[in-house]
Amino acid sequence: MRHAVILAGGAGTRLWPASRRPRPKQYLPLAAGGASLLTACARRARAAVGEVVVVTTADQADLAAAAIAEVAPTGVILSEPAPRNTAAAIGLAAVHLRHRDPDAVMAILPADQRIGDEPAMAALLGHALEAVEAADVIGTLGVVPTRAETGFGYLELGDAVPGAVAGLHAVARFVEKPDAERARAYLAGGRHLWNAGMFFLRADRLLAELRRHLPATADGLDEIARALAAGPAAAAAATARIYPTLPSISIDHAVMERAADVVTLRAEVGWDDVGSWEAIAAHAGAGTTVELDGGGNVVYDDAGGVVALLGVSDLVVVRAGDAVLVMPRARAQEVRAVVDELARRGLDRFL
Repeated sequence: MRHAVILAGGAGTRLWPASRRPRPKQYLPLAAGGASLLTACARRARAAVGEVVVVTTADQADLAAAAIAEVAPTGVILSEPAPRNTAAAIGLAAVHLRHRDPDAVMAILPADQRIGDEPAMAALLGHALEAVEAADVIGTLGVVPTRAETGFGYLELGDAVPGAVAGLHAVARFVEKPDAERARAYLAGGRHLWNAGMFFLRADRLLAELRRHLPATADGLDEIARALAAGPAAAAAATARIYPTLPSISIDHAVMERAADVVTLRAEVGWDDVGSWEAIAAHAGAGTTVELDGGGNVVYDDAGGVVALLGVSDLVVVRAGDAVLVMPRARAQEVRAVVDELARRGLDRFL
């Protein structure tokens, strides 16, 4: 059976001050129609895959349940006792799914991405899962680049893969975030796609890859799996004890960059990971923006007031709650430095 595993435990610090600990990025109304990113992701998953499992941190569990209540009313929330990055989160989901469905096939989807063409995305999800079901491969979606982006990782395309799913290519390698010159070369060359962080594989294959590449995590997950057989209370106790001790590493570094038989499909679906303020449409939010003698500014105001800009260009101006952020658009990837400085000064009430 097909299952969507939505990863929703992120902090979204690059969208501070709108994204904060009590309401991270995936719960902001940044999707089409004013829905939260998580709600929109669950809606797409429910339509294309069926069962929805959301993995999130314990302090976000109630937020996650509320976000999916209408679009995926039978969805399951799995709470992490502590954040341990995506390898552990996906492994935890795989253990639970295999317990209920030995033949589980997973579509692993980040909660915090925006998709412009949802019907095309639903079709791609189906094709990717079909490829995984036809052969023991790991599927990915690679987004066709629209700009020389330095903030994303890339997939380098290998040879075409024959079979029932058209357009399937081997992934020659995963590429880290490039500098500007290399990003321009990737855009011009046509053999590199943005790594969307979406993966498709059997639960058994995921656990086998963790056993091969991250045995400490595999050992902990095996113990949780044995506790699951003893019942929910035993599983909860084992998870609370074991999970916080697992290595904190992303699924990309732990498994995907080392695995064999990784394939990809090109995605042209209006995708954006909404990873920085530069990715937010200009004049976003509930307020009114007035610009004079300037342009290229990104303005977000959730207060419903007015933001006026005179004689300035290419700035990010954000007013959210009790905080204001102003910076050049070119430094939009550096917001984490502000968050770190607030924490250093003991100003956690603004985080």
